[in-house]
Formats: sequence, structure tokens, C-alpha cells
Amino acid sequence: MKDIKSLTLDELTQAVNDLEMPAYRAEQIYKWLHEKGISSFDEMLNIPKNIRTLLGDIYYISVASIEKKLISCYDGTIKYLFKLYDGEFVESVLMDYHHGYTICISTQVGCKMGCTFCATGKSGFSRSLNASEMLAQIQTAQQDNHIRISNIVLMGMGEPLDNYDNVLRFLRLVSATQGLNIGMRHITLSTCGVVPRIYDLMNESLQVTLSISLHAPNDHIRSQTMPINNKYPVDTLLNACRKYVDKTGRRITFEYAMIDGINDSDDCAYELSHKLKGMNCHVNLIPVNDVNGVNYRKSNKQRLIEFSKILDKNGITVTIRRTLGSDIDASCGQLKRNYVPQADSEA
Repeated sequence: MKDIKSLTLDELTQAVNDLEMPAYRAEQIYKWLHEKGISSFDEMLNIPKNIRTLLGDIYYISVASIEKKLISCYDGTIKYLFKLYDGEFVESVLMDYHHGYTICISTQVGCKMGCTFCATGKSGFSRSLNASEMLAQIQTAQQDNHIRISNIVLMGMGEPLDNYDNVLRFLRLVSATQGLNIGMRHITLSTCGVVPRIYDLMNESLQVTLSISLHAPNDHIRSQTMPINNKYPVDTLLNACRKYVDKTGRRITFEYAMIDGINDSDDCAYELSHKLKGMNCHVNLIPVNDVNGVNYRKSNKQRLIEFSKILDKNGITVTIRRTLGSDIDASCGQLKRNYVPQADSEA
């Protein structure tokens, strides 16, 4: 069967035409799928039953069913474990900020990148998500909380630029005025540094915010924690980032997970300042997450402050990320890793 929610309105219009339906049916169907977020063709109340039956024979509607839901008692952050049509699981995190609701969604089931501080990679890689499965995470969270989500971060399970075509389709669908209508300026795409795809994205002329998981100022440290650095070293990555900024005019964010005794020294801060000097960028310092089976320790608060002061003194805009959902395993991969073996054993 075919994935109807991943079709653009133009593609759906062509499909409706091929089925010899009136052209206006395409907009009706598209609205049900994207604006209403229905999960069954039977819910399309203004579509005749014979057409609903025909659609159901040809297409399926992607949904993300809530398998498990955790709510932080500290800040109300919600962690979802979603079950997909084939029994695979992905995670999303819903956060309530003063400017509105932000959701962090997954783009793959698992991840190939093997970053040593990330729980997702510990579970291996299964498959990439379709655009509709990314949309379904947002729609389910909205419906579950009776809210409108205004910001999206592609920073959950998986490497978005390793699923480039589906992510690009998702970006165009989620920002379409006939659908969820979330503008691309409200979307952040995070990558560990797939350099060729950064250039591809640069040439798409989209207004998304690019976020780079850097986590080290040099190849010696970065290669220890991020295997992709062996293929695309720091200077190669940063050169691509500079070209991205010059071409798009968009500021880049660098994510930097602070690991005690690994990448949090004053020397690292000075080296990072030198590497980023003159680039329109922002550094986000993050205390590294605790991951079972990994002996990394997060830098203490004073170390984060001293590191940030060095960056700031050298003209690099920097913030220390506020930790949300610390009591519910809100960092990506941890809920699935802790839950799925149990679910498998019960099956």
C-alpha cells in the first residue's frame, strides 16, 4: 500500500485525477490528513463512502501511537515513546517555553552515526522514517495535549541528513499553508556533520536553522566521541558551515556537550573560540546526558560558566542550555532503550 500523507498537495491532486475523482477532493483529503490529523479514512466525513473505501484499498495513513508517556514533575516536559505501523518505536519530547510549544522529533529508528555519548546509537539502526511519520509525531502530541505546536527541532533519534530526501519532503509538508503551516524559520535541523548534505541543504535556500553537533574543538577529541569526524574532520565541517552562513544568511548553532575532563578545559574553550571567530554563529553548551554503559560525567556548573566566559570574552555568542525533563530520561534514545527490551520480552 502507498503512503498518502507523504504526498504533496500537487501529488495528491494528480492521484485524485488518476482515480477520476473531482479535483476539489484533493484539497478536502489533504486537509483531513494534515490539518485535522485523522488516522482513518472513515473520519473524512465530507468524502463519500465509496471514495473512502477506494482510498483505503490503495493507501494507508501513517500514525504515531502513544506507547508510553512520561511527564516531568519539574517543568511539565513530556517524553513520548511512539509506536509506528511496523512495530518500531521512536521518541519525541514536547517542551513548553514562554514563546510556545516546541517538539523535538525523530527522523530515524535508531542511528548509524555511533556517537559515544548518545543513547540512540547504542540501540543500533533499523530504518529511516517517512515524511508522514515525522508529521504524525507532531499531530499526535498536539491532539494529546489540545495545543498548537509552534516550533520543531529535528534532534531526536537519528541523523536527519542521513535521511535527506524524506526530511526535505517533511519540511515542505509541515510548512505548507494548507497543512500544519509551521514556518521554516521555526524549524531547527540538527546534524552531526554530514558535510555533502550540508552543501545540498545550503542550495535548497530554505529558512531552517542549522544546528551542528560539534562537541569538540579539534579532531583528536572529536574523533574519540564522534566517528563521523574520521570522514569529515573539524576544519572540513567548519568550512562547510561558513559557506552555509554566507549563502543563506542564516546563523548556525553549534551544540557542545560538556564532558568532564574530555572537552571542557580552558584550552578547549580558547581553541573553539579561535575556530569559530568571525562566523555568524551561536554556541549552546549542554551538560552531557547520563547514558547507561558510558562512563562520561557531565561538567559541573562552575566549569560550564568558566567555559562560557572564555567564549563570550572572545566574541562568541554562547548560552548554557537549561536542562528540561531531567527526571524522565528526556534525552533521545533513553526511553526506547529502557522500555523496548521489556516490551519484546512480553511479546
